[in-house]
Amino acid sequence: MQPTDADIRSHDRLVSRLEQTADPAQRWRLLMAAHVAGQYRLRLHWDSHVRMLRQAWRERDLREVAGQLLRLALVPLGHAFQRLPAGNGGRATVSACAPMQPPPDVEALLRWAREA
Repeated sequence: MQPTDADIRSHDRLVSRLEQTADPAQRWRLLMAAHVAGQYRLRLHWDSHVRMLRQAWRERDLREVAGQLLRLALVPLGHAFQRLPAGNGGRATVSACAPMQPPPDVEALLRWAREA
């Protein structure tokens, strides 16, 4: 799948909203939506995982920190071999290689970001 300008705008809109949100659960939903929106553009995909790593560190969630470090190592490989799982939310709680349908709340954020 090729990234579009709309994906880039959606990612940027989600990240902008993320920076205005203090609630950790909402931050994770926004991060997952930003990951889905930007996962086909290396820079945006990397950015999503760096932001997830920061959020995990902020929460002192060492399992998520380890998962994000692993995903940061896999991002360049995924792009090099074009093996990016569509719809994957990017959290350590799901397989890094499994395509999936984003949860309804993340889908709603994606629709909101794409409508702009």
